[in-house]
Amino acid sequence: MRTAYFDCFSGISGDMTLGALIDAGLSIKELKSHLSKLPIDNYDIIAKKVKKNGIAATKVDVIVKVRQRERRLSDIKKIINNSRLDKTIKAKAISVFERLAKAEAKVHKTSVNNVHFHEVGAIDAIVDIVGAVIGLHLLGIENICASPINIGSGYIKSAHGILPVPGPATAELLKGIPVYSTDTKMELTTPTGAAIISTLSKDFGPMPKMDIKAIGYGAGTFSSPDMPNLLRIFIGEMKNPAKEENTILLETNIDDMNPQIYEYVMERLFVSGALDVYLTPIIMKKGRPAAMLSVLSKRDDAKKLSDIIFRETTSIGLRVQEIGRIKAEREIKEIKTKYGNVRVKIAFDDKEMLGINPEYEDCKRIAVKKGIPLKKVIEEIKKEADRILK
Repeated sequence: MRTAYFDCFSGISGDMTLGALIDAGLSIKELKSHLSKLPIDNYDIIAKKVKKNGIAATKVDVIVKVRQRERRLSDIKKIINNSRLDKTIKAKAISVFERLAKAEAKVHKTSVNNVHFHEVGAIDAIVDIVGAVIGLHLLGIENICASPINIGSGYIKSAHGILPVPGPATAELLKGIPVYSTDTKMELTTPTGAAIISTLSKDFGPMPKMDIKAIGYGAGTFSSPDMPNLLRIFIGEMKNPAKEENTILLETNIDDMNPQIYEYVMERLFVSGALDVYLTPIIMKKGRPAAMLSVLSKRDDAKKLSDIIFRETTSIGLRVQEIGRIKAEREIKEIKTKYGNVRVKIAFDDKEMLGINPEYEDCKRIAVKKGIPLKKVIEEIKKEADRILK
């Protein structure tokens, strides 16, 4: 799996992201060609080699030739949707701007539709965000992860006056993401950079096991003796796609609830984002039989799932712990069988196929419709899938 790891030891911004991608091998000619599909003009992109604390890097500047007006989210979405860009690129770029708009709306206590993007809505920010998505696409990046992010310290000037570092919108965008601050008195992570990495990166932590194919350095605006103002990107192939990730385990013991309710509760939890839900029979004090309800959750969903447990069960307390899990890469493919199209789940590790399993609901539908034993349907589809996909 082709992976990009963003090493944000000196923060991240939109121009640093473009610079790092070009430094890692992205053709600026191809980038400009794709950006020309946007219905905007009066700008140019200049990429030049610079040195930061002795390290060679690429500095990208977007030169805007006319004064820009403020834009709302609807204006930016219209620009992107009216372009001739690939649908996947459009969707990812819009998702970055939507996340940015939500952060700005929360900070300024207004609605997403009423957010006025100041410098963030100008052409240079559109080029930075859309260009970053285009660059990752052209480099064939399938997986994005990043280090904890250095946010810097001190104060910055903005359209709203003097603000602390990180700025309020940047801080909102980085909620739930590991960050740290150094004594460097400057804004190392901008709202644009925070929006890009918080939207596109799947994980934040140490560099995964990977065979490095390219390294790029994107230069920022500042110069400091403390550290080079650079964003470093590693591009390579994951040695082991089995993914390690941190999750939250919610558990509670229940001994006073009608067991018919469990099916409904479990369904509610799954629909609301639970990664797994299961029951374990246990014996509590004084020999009372009970069930332990366990819910595996993403960190961002833990509060929502806890609320469901408290509302829908008789539980009045939860045990909460952070646990790691490792999962093999998987994908869903649809194959043609004598019963019609059926989805199968394929698990693989380092490009080696680990197993193929037909989707249960598809097999169940066929068994009911054809009047065939379910186990026979599963066996036959698995054999067909093995023949087609292996």
